[in-house]
Amino acid sequence: MRTRRATRSARLALAIAAAAALTATLTACEDEVVDNGAGSSDSAGAGDGGSGDATEDDAADGDTGRDGSGDGEGNPVEQTCGTTDLTFTVSTETQAGGYFLVTAQANEDITCHLEGSYPGAAFGSAEESHAGPAGHAVGDSIKLSGDAVAYAGISPKTTSDDNGVEYEQLIISILGDESDPVSFPLDEPVLVDQPVATNWTTDPADAVPFAK
Repeated sequence: MRTRRATRSARLALAIAAAAALTATLTACEDEVVDNGAGSSDSAGAGDGGSGDATEDDAADGDTGRDGSGDGEGNPVEQTCGTTDLTFTVSTETQAGGYFLVTAQANEDITCHLEGSYPGAAFGSAEESHAGPAGHAVGDSIKLSGDAVAYAGISPKTTSDDNGVEYEQLIISILGDESDPVSFPLDEPVLVDQPVATNWTTDPADAVPFAK
């Protein structure tokens, strides 16, 4: 009987010890899980912070020249003059047998470079009414902005006979950009035969056809 009682006591003691050991093990596991969770949160926070820094850097890089109006270094890019960038005026001159003096000026807030060739000029839709170049050489480009102006002279007739067709308008554009030409009604019909135009120049004296 004592032996049995002793055995039961021993079994009870072993059970209590096992339970205590199990409790200690579970507590240690819970502590480890909590620590790992805190580490994950820290890692996630660090990851978010790293991502935020990259986004700010990317945005800063994207700010450079993003408006498309510069060369990436804050310098404005100047354009080639198109027909709609300019305001034209036409006056009738009597030198060299009579010609039309065309003046071109950049519109407000426009800065552009006018190619040193002759203007697109015509008196009608017929090919024969379109002015050709008065010279073969191409001059320097002209920067137009503010009050700066350029001049070109247009002679409607370069032949010495009475041949030709009469027209009542002069159509002006930038050569190569004839999509939006400007039409000027003439005070009286003009006889047109093999018309020519001088190159754009900053000196009106150089815009007289056959003056030299």
